[in-house]
Amino acid sequence: MPKLTSVSSDFSEKKKSKIKKNASIRFETTLNDLEQVVTRLESGNLLLEEALNEFERGIKLTKKTQKTLLEAEQHIKILLSNTPDAKLNLFTLDSE
Repeated sequence: MPKLTSVSSDFSEKKKSKIKKNASIRFETTLNDLEQVVTRLESGNLLLEEALNEFERGIKLTKKTQKTLLEAEQHIKILLSNTPDAKLNLFTLDSE
């Protein structure tokens, strides 16, 4: 039975690592998408409707990246705190 626990623990750690890696990739992709939106808007080559759509998309991407960064900041604060059993709290943006 101890081997099962060890294997289960290893599996759990691998799963957590994969989730963190996927979250990092999603953040980087979202940030890259936001940079592309800004570039398109700054080019001045979009029709008004296209520019409004890109602006709206940019706002959504900005909120998504802000949320991810705030969650990361909160996680870091927990890691640095003296309470090892502290839990993450759900964070919502005021404008949502």
